[in-house]
Amino acid sequence: MTIEDLTINVEKALEEIRPFLMSDGGNIKLVGIEDSIVKVQLEGTCTGCSVNQMTLKNGVEATIKKYAPQITEVINIS
Repeated sequence: MTIEDLTINVEKALEEIRPFLMSDGGNIKLVGIEDSIVKVQLEGTCTGCSVNQMTLKNGVEATIKKYAPQITEVINIS
């Protein structure tokens, strides 16, 4: 799979997640993909949310891995 295909799959995953984040006043942006690690930036109320790491691992990472199983980790870039 090319990096372009991988990026498309990750964006599809983020589109699935985005409505849930937006309903709480937040959002998420893809920063980049390096060595099977997806870098995202949580925005809005998500930046200061006390459960954003749980959301990142249980929601975002799990959904991205569903679309792109070769991804090993998702990290938030502040």
